[in-house]
Amino acid sequence: MPDESSFGAIGHTVDAFEQAFRHNLYSARGTTPQSASALDIYQTLAHTVRDYLMQRRRKTTEAHFTANPKFVYYLSAEYLLGRQLTQNMLYTDVWEIAEQAAARNGLRLRDFIHLDHEPGLGNGGLGRLAACFLDSLATLDIPAVGYGIRYEYGIFEQSFQDGWQVESPDTWLYYGNPWEFSQPDDMVPVGFGGHTERYEDEQGRRRTRWIPGEMVMGEPNYMLTPGYGTDTVNILRLWRARATREFDFQLFDMGDYERAVEQKVYSENITKVLYPNDTTPQGRELRLRQQYFFVAASLHDIIRRFRFRNSDWASFPDKVVIQLNDTHPVIGIPELMRILVDKEGLDWDVAWDITQRSFAYTCHTLMPEALEEWPVSLFERLLPRHLEIIYEINAAFLKQVAAAFPGDAGRIAAMSIIREGPERRVRMAHLATVGCFSVNGVAALQSRLLAEFTLADFAQLWPQKFNNKTNGVTPRRFMRLGNPRLCALIDAKLGPGWLNDLERLRELEAFADDAEFRAAWREIKQQNKVELAALIKRYTGIEVDPNTIFDVMVKRLHEYKRQLLMALRIITLYQRIKADPTIAMPARTFIFGAKAAPGYRMAKLIIKLINNVAEVVNNDPDVAGRLTVVFIPNFNVSKGERIYPGADISEQISMAGKEASGTGNMKFALNGALTVGTLDGANIEIRDLVGAENFYLCGLHTEEVMALKASGYNPLEYYSADAELRRAIDAIATGAFSGGDRALFQPIVASLLTRDDFLLLADYADYVRVSEQAAHDYYADPDGWTRKSILNSARCGFFSSDRTMRQYCQEIWRVEPVRVGGVTSNS
Repeated sequence: MPDESSFGAIGHTVDAFEQAFRHNLYSARGTTPQSASALDIYQTLAHTVRDYLMQRRRKTTEAHFTANPKFVYYLSAEYLLGRQLTQNMLYTDVWEIAEQAAARNGLRLRDFIHLDHEPGLGNGGLGRLAACFLDSLATLDIPAVGYGIRYEYGIFEQSFQDGWQVESPDTWLYYGNPWEFSQPDDMVPVGFGGHTERYEDEQGRRRTRWIPGEMVMGEPNYMLTPGYGTDTVNILRLWRARATREFDFQLFDMGDYERAVEQKVYSENITKVLYPNDTTPQGRELRLRQQYFFVAASLHDIIRRFRFRNSDWASFPDKVVIQLNDTHPVIGIPELMRILVDKEGLDWDVAWDITQRSFAYTCHTLMPEALEEWPVSLFERLLPRHLEIIYEINAAFLKQVAAAFPGDAGRIAAMSIIREGPERRVRMAHLATVGCFSVNGVAALQSRLLAEFTLADFAQLWPQKFNNKTNGVTPRRFMRLGNPRLCALIDAKLGPGWLNDLERLRELEAFADDAEFRAAWREIKQQNKVELAALIKRYTGIEVDPNTIFDVMVKRLHEYKRQLLMALRIITLYQRIKADPTIAMPARTFIFGAKAAPGYRMAKLIIKLINNVAEVVNNDPDVAGRLTVVFIPNFNVSKGERIYPGADISEQISMAGKEASGTGNMKFALNGALTVGTLDGANIEIRDLVGAENFYLCGLHTEEVMALKASGYNPLEYYSADAELRRAIDAIATGAFSGGDRALFQPIVASLLTRDDFLLLADYADYVRVSEQAAHDYYADPDGWTRKSILNSARCGFFSSDRTMRQYCQEIWRVEPVRVGGVTSNS
């Protein structure tokens, strides 16, 4: 084996970095220092840092091939990776030498970081969690590959016009992606439609084969996912759809230019955008095409990798574990059965045993509408063989149910993978639960409700399958990269190593009563708020006062997350001022950030309302700086890195029993924000860890929510009984925030007064009371507030995604770390 030097290894010096940079400028960009553009510099910098990663990737590949370990294959429709340049400079430990090399040439790194466009491959917490998990898997030296879709446009770019959300394409690939490696020579054919046929094989066995009606090619592109403090570099493999026939020359020659490229456009639509609007039949079909496309291509690749060192299918579950991140990849279960039975000729029972021991499923929701179901008619047309396999899986499963619960026809119907009715549907969560050996939730409450309510029948049948794995976040991105000042202070007290052992933050408790430490902590928070104020000014044009309390709610816009409840509170405060302009009121800055799904009309209307409230409040001279409301457009990972460190209050006010976990709550708490929140998702575990006295609890508990709804909840009773609530809603209804237009926000008013599905009116009074207490405490006792802030950070080390991944590895996957280059972070 050649030594490392024969691969052109780059030294870890300023001279070596500069030499590699110049080489890439010439060879990769084809330009010179004298004529290089800013984009040339950025791309060359990215390629140079990538070269350092590739040295470690080579070592990782060799170590994995030698060890032939069990691999984790993580299938997710979303990945919100964040910017790669800053992360990869940190992980390769070249930041300082890169800055020095740039300075030699009259350049500043910070002038090029903004050109690093973060991949828009996700919509919210699901995608960011997947990215955190890949980060932690590599940091823990776990052999792993992530699989997903290389969306050409990904999540949309959000802007506001007259307060309305406007979506435009996220052109993250417009100038290319210097962090990826395309592999068109490894394309995988993926079929759709067609029919099945029965035949007899050479051994006289009755067999089935699928004859697809169309084919699409899956082109793999992979990105490097390095660990921190280790040589391990894993990969994320993203699939791009390519046409089998890209161009019809005859049609083009005849002048029929559109039809000449019709197949190319149709095939490649599969990976154009993240989550096409599924309110139309075409949108629903495209979503199912997306899911099957990336899962089929990924399973082909997983089997290819398995066969590098293995040939016996019986060993497949000992070498492969496939984690399904929510229901989007669940079609992988019948796809693996099709491969094993139809392609490899295994007996059904043998194939089913292999399949069940290879798949594990994470359920991220308690909301029935988020547990995907697909019309049987769509399956029949798009994936006919898979529907046959699902029918066979279901028939065998329902026999188990009938044996376990004799005479319980209702239970059989409730548990069936096929929902009967005018439109028969395939229940993907049921298929996942039947076909996987593990079903986990992502926070203690959600996992309990999952087993007691959402999938209760399955938990009674297979209690051993159900478990909890509370989510976590990577402190490397959301502390080290996002809050370097705070990390420097922590380094000074704890020394090195705590980023990979986040429970060590507990050691900060010893300094919570140290006046000098509290002053340093408070000064860092203030500096972060000044930076956040500058970001707000840049993106909204609004000047905010960093000396006011920053009350922040940034997350995906959904009614159950209750951004509207926060808006009602702001309206109430504004009305208090209007009723008495001399009223003493703590000055507050309310900061929103959220995207609404393009087809989610109510969510988009709530954004419009918040922006209109901001317009009225911010321009009313009576307010006199006491209230400022801003909505930062296009919230993403990079903005989050700047927002979390500058927050004083973290708003986590979803209706109890609705939020699976949340990870924004963890990012805020680790950066010293205090939570105003309900007992929902991971809020419960945050409160348990930081202490009730360091958490502002509001709202009904889950059992109270259920009891209220069961008793016949009437929102009008709360509206009639609470004068401030009534005035706030009436102001919306009468056009106070719509220029007198009573119709604009009528859907919001009608929803609140007739249904109020998420109990905003029931929780309103307590939420306002608790929020006022938090604002009072902030100003009345700054030292006490800082102490609470320190304890929030110190006691939230549990929420590292490293801890989450260790639990998955030990309790679900049964995988071990593999040392790379004699170095491991898991020693």
